[in-house]
Amino acid sequence: MALDFPWVYPVRIVQVIFAIIILGLTAYIVSVYNNDTVNFMLFNSIWTAFFATPYLALAPVHFPQIAHRFVIPAVEAITLIFWFAGFIALGVLLPAPRFCHWSACNCAQAATVFGAFEWALFTATTVVAVLGALRTRSSTSTKPAPQTTAHVGV
Repeated sequence: MALDFPWVYPVRIVQVIFAIIILGLTAYIVSVYNNDTVNFMLFNSIWTAFFATPYLALAPVHFPQIAHRFVIPAVEAITLIFWFAGFIALGVLLPAPRFCHWSACNCAQAATVFGAFEWALFTATTVVAVLGALRTRSSTSTKPAPQTTAHVGV
């Protein structure tokens, strides 16, 4: 008997793990020197680990009244854009690998790579969320469709 376990839950777990790894790396970099780009990656990791991913994983199952079919793809897309902007901005600030010999620089390299992986994971889940929102039709009206006929008093 196979378990019916959606593939998105393991992806959410990996997204949280990567966000916590990036949180540690960027927190160390911020403790060494203060940089707005690193602060943005710190925000990205906090946003992902403690707000976006818990909402995306728990709201559709446990709180369907706050999981609107357009809010889920919107949160996915916003988080996708945050990660794209963050890892690109941090990667631009990095020196060439041959000049990166101190620990904060190595942490920034690792945070950039994990940020790119996080972006790739959110790209996959965003595509699935957008396709799911486009496939489902929300019907608030109880009136029958114009092409159907109702048989009263049969």
